Parts: sequence; C-alpha cells; structure tokens
Amino acid sequence: MDLEEEAYNIIKRHKEGVFQNVIWKELNIDSRKCSRIIKKLLDKDLIIREVGVSNGARTYLLKAKEEVKEKYDLLLAGTLFSACTNCTGDCQPEYCGKLSEWIGSLIQEAERSEETGEIKADIEDEEEAEEEI
Repeated sequence: MDLEEEAYNIIKRHKEGVFQNVIWKELNIDSRKCSRIIKKLLDKDLIIREVGVSNGARTYLLKAKEEVKEKYDLLLAGTLFSACTNCTGDCQPEYCGKLSEWIGSLIQEAERSEETGEIKADIEDEEEAEEEI
C-alpha cells in the first residue's frame, strides 16, 4: 500500500476528521511530503480540507468525502422500475396492478438466478466426476 492510500485510509477512519499534522506523524514522513500527498487526494476530490488549530499551531482538518452510492438498484426488477416510483395514485398495494406486475418481475428474476446457480452447480459436479474418472 502506498503512502497516498495509507493517508486516505487514516482520514476515512476518523469520521469527524483528522488534523494533517497527525497524518504526517502517523506515517512517519515530513510535513512537506504529507502536503503533497494531501494535494493529490484533494485533486482526486476524495477529501475536504478545513483550516484548524491543533495544540496552538495552524493546521488543516481533513475529512473524507462521503461516497455517493447509486441506490437505483433497489428500485429495479430486471430493467423495470418499481411501480411505486413517482406514483401519485391513491391505491391500496394489495390491488395495484402495476405493483403486482413489478413484484412478478422480481419473482421471475429470482427464479432465473436460482436456475443459473443450479446449472453452474450441476456443471461443477459433472466436471469433478469427470476428473475422478
């Protein structure tokens, strides 16, 4: 692991932020080298830097940027978006045709995944049997 990764991991570990002088001490490098590493992390838009004071000395408080994760996959069944996404209808879920169709798609996708998993397991069993012969 290179110093840049180590510095980033230290920053991520401290949820409330960590002072830059702590990082160069922990990595056992000089402050100039630490500044260069921090500059690279800032250029990659992985961290944010705020002016701060630690033990009476001016330093920077560094925080990892929160990773934005796509959450659309929770709304998808195959390629079909959840029927409830942006739905303005005042319906009961038990009787909603669009929701029922989406749930049906989820079931079909799960069944296909199971079948694919079973086929892979069968192929592996056949290969092992052939190797024994």
